[in-house]
Amino acid sequence: MPPSLELPKPPTDLHAARKGNRVTLTWSVPKRITDHQKLRYLGKTNVCRSLETTLKVCGKPVGETPPPPDFIAAEKGGKKLAATFADTLSPAVQHDHPTGSATYAVEVLNAAGRSAGISNQVHIPLVPTLPPFGDFAAHTVAQGVTLSWECPATSKPKSGISYLFRIYRRLDSSSNETRIAELDASGCTEEPSAGHTKTDSFLDQTLEWEKTYLYRGTVVSVIDAGKSRTEVEGDDTPAATVFAHDVFPPAVPSGVQAVYSGPGQQPFIDVIWAPVSDADLEGYNVYRRQAGESPVKLNPEPIKTPAYRDQHVAAGKTYLYSVSAVDQRGNESARSEEGGESVPQATP
Repeated sequence: MPPSLELPKPPTDLHAARKGNRVTLTWSVPKRITDHQKLRYLGKTNVCRSLETTLKVCGKPVGETPPPPDFIAAEKGGKKLAATFADTLSPAVQHDHPTGSATYAVEVLNAAGRSAGISNQVHIPLVPTLPPFGDFAAHTVAQGVTLSWECPATSKPKSGISYLFRIYRRLDSSSNETRIAELDASGCTEEPSAGHTKTDSFLDQTLEWEKTYLYRGTVVSVIDAGKSRTEVEGDDTPAATVFAHDVFPPAVPSGVQAVYSGPGQQPFIDVIWAPVSDADLEGYNVYRRQAGESPVKLNPEPIKTPAYRDQHVAAGKTYLYSVSAVDQRGNESARSEEGGESVPQATP
């Protein structure tokens, strides 16, 4: 038998992902040679890139990776090794080929610098990405968390390219992210003017109070070609951290009315008001006073419905009622405007 050339089998699982100008390639390090024997001597790996649709040969590599230092130990132990390489796309490449793509492959060499050919080929869009929007910040408001940012005007995008601003959220105790918004960023691609910036915002109402969240935003470049749609995320904004602490009371109740009823029965005054629509409403407090006195709360626990019957009234007295709203965290609104009612003198 002729001696083996020890040519590594080309990888078949090359994968590429782009974020901003950075393309990250990953693949499995070969463990066999082309005649199915174990690979004993591994050389460097060339990283190949072309603007053509198909790569026939590697040509001039855009980079290289050395053989893994633990290759021999991994081979003996049957362990699978993965390799990675990061390529940076120049602004010129993106500008000159905005709707095109780059083709990547890798070429694994043996110790003598020979290969059995290139790996499977992957394609990455070259659409230009925008830098992260500035002053990305988060702060709590009564309705949730408001996110704000500044998008400086940039040159008008080329035909067929549009931009979105995508926002992610995660709990500080978790690595799982949720995409909470995807907004049209076309207003940030107008022709630039001196010192021109535009401030935008988004209200997140899907969170849980009393938890700490981290938000990030990224500008997405989109090529929409009918049946096919290509998206590339740009670099992220710095993370905005916020503790969603609810110190915001519900809306103040309105329309308070008091109505006396008593003939033929024990006297009482019914107090009614317009309901408050806050999602976290716990209930209402009813306050009563007489002229020259301070209001006193009548109910020990929040009232669930917008009505209260006061059965502790006396003949010949006039009572003034006000109502506040309370949320699930105990935040209480200001008291409403007062509604008054008099209890008639008892007839002999």
